Amino acid sequence: MFPGRRSTILKGGFIMAISKEKKNEVMQKYALHEGDTGSAEVQVAILTADINELNQHIKTHKKDYASQRGLMKKIGHRRNLLAYLRKNDVQRYRDLIKSLGLRR
Repeated sequence: MFPGRRSTILKGGFIMAISKEKKNEVMQKYALHEGDTGSAEVQVAILTADINELNQHIKTHKKDYASQRGLMKKIGHRRNLLAYLRKNDVQRYRDLIKSLGLRR
């Protein structure tokens, strides 16, 4: 390490957005088939759960700018995945946003 520089590994400062159990529940609910962990629906559902948890964290820790930046990155990633899904399969897109309650 360099003197006077912060370490990139934060001990005790890392916030895990969702637990493994919650992530597995979300994967099972939105999977297209057994063992599906990477479809757009699963990824969007996991990101939505992460975003909801980070929103709660930021409401209580208003000056946690690193978490705010992480939240913005997750929102952008979800937006890109939703755009991909809308472009390729509109019906799956509509079903997903309805089940997640993302839009009106």
